[in-house]
Amino acid sequence: MKRKVVITAIIAAVLLGTGGVVVLTRVASSQANAEPPKPDPVKTAPVKKTNLADQQSISGQLGYGAERALAGRKGGTITGLPDQGAVIDRGKAVYSADAKPVPLFYGSLPLYRDLEAGMPNGPDVKVVEENLSALGFKDFGAPDEKFTSYTAAAIKKWQKANGLEQNGKLGQGDVVVQPGAIRVSSLVAQLGAPAGGEVMKVTGTERAVTVELDTNKQRLAKIGEKVELSIPGGKPTTGTIQSVTKTAGNGMDQKAKLVLTISVDDAAAAEGVDSATVSTVFTVGKKQNVLAVPIGALLALSEGGYGVETEDRKIIKVTVGLFAKGQVEVSGDGLREGMKVVTTE
Repeated sequence: MKRKVVITAIIAAVLLGTGGVVVLTRVASSQANAEPPKPDPVKTAPVKKTNLADQQSISGQLGYGAERALAGRKGGTITGLPDQGAVIDRGKAVYSADAKPVPLFYGSLPLYRDLEAGMPNGPDVKVVEENLSALGFKDFGAPDEKFTSYTAAAIKKWQKANGLEQNGKLGQGDVVVQPGAIRVSSLVAQLGAPAGGEVMKVTGTERAVTVELDTNKQRLAKIGEKVELSIPGGKPTTGTIQSVTKTAGNGMDQKAKLVLTISVDDAAAAEGVDSATVSTVFTVGKKQNVLAVPIGALLALSEGGYGVETEDRKIIKVTVGLFAKGQVEVSGDGLREGMKVVTTE
């Protein structure tokens, strides 16, 4: 009854500003000899046992993931650069310095010293041997952290194949070490520039969605979590959060952000789409087998808290839980599955 009084009052207030006096007069005159009006039928909805998922939708950008700077560590002058958008695999030249290629090696550890015979063991040696082995130069056997004469022999053969001086040594700037194949997103340096500075910006080669979040949404940024993706021109699919980085704010109008790189689980979903704004849906919380009603069924009680009204006009006080997609988790004495409650929806 309270709901009807409120709704009637609102409608009356609106009508009084737009010729409502005439309408109200017509209603009154037509009711003079009419039967008493019947109460409007109420809308009801059943209390359901269901699974709920609290989700947040945020726009992201389909591309190849977050950019990262690639700097040269070799002396000399840049004499060759790839095209923007080029994909570079292991063993191929990333750029050239003094007319000599600087090839790509895969690994998680950059070379932090020059490698040559007589040096102490180290994980950087293993990085080099793993790449030489993958490229077909396996004189040393199974890759390990020892730089032996066999390692030097393998380096010489690799140097010969790449038109480099065959000295069996490898300087820390002679190769570029990246986690995998790279895609050139933009060039920073020009031909003739010093080879020791930033050369280009690169990304991975797999399709990925980049999402920027405010830092107060840290709870969404969990590596390994699944995200629903809707790609324009493609089919709905899922993604996996691969990395989370934080950008620095300037303390004024530019705030720090969390940048998420989300891999596309089904590459076919993005086939033929080079770049696009993508809807990403993060699942914040889940509840299994809980009682739920439409949000419009909730009543704010005068004594505080919430209740629901049954179809026979009884009020049941409820405790609310998860809100998701127009539904709300409820619990309370006397509440049961299948019971119908009054709702505005």
